[in-house]
Amino acid sequence: MKAKVSIIMGSTSDLPVMEKAAQILNDFKIPFQINALSAHRTPEEVEVFAKGAMDNGIKVIIAGAGMAAHLPGVIAAMTPLPVIGVPIKASLDGMDALLAIAQMPPGIPVATVAINGAMNAGILAAQIIASGDEELQLEVIKYKESLKQKIVKANEDLATVKYEYRV
Repeated sequence: MKAKVSIIMGSTSDLPVMEKAAQILNDFKIPFQINALSAHRTPEEVEVFAKGAMDNGIKVIIAGAGMAAHLPGVIAAMTPLPVIGVPIKASLDGMDALLAIAQMPPGIPVATVAINGAMNAGILAAQIIASGDEELQLEVIKYKESLKQKIVKANEDLATVKYEYRV
């Protein structure tokens, strides 16, 4: 089994956030790898990874980082693959990371999810891969339908909650 998605985080302290992407990929049965690389502390390793990712079979990269959050952009600058950035709430309520990831120069896009939004990063990676995989596309459709059903069920449950002045 060869990884199709690579989850990269700036530090293992980001794992509680980034494992949500791993869980989604696991649920969709998409092979992935997960590693810690730092744009600031291990720049040479980041370059080797980014430049070799496509040749290693990777289709999508999810990169999470906090504070200065250069990791997703640095990776995007060195690969033709789609990069999904996950801003990690480490300081300034994660706004510093969000802006560092979202405000990329022209020609170096990084798809950016919400602060600590690794689950959505995993779903987006699945959707990207599913665009060329009919079986996975059906699984994504089923997943989206299950989200709808959760809200339908929640409204059914809310209908049974009684208040004296509820109309």
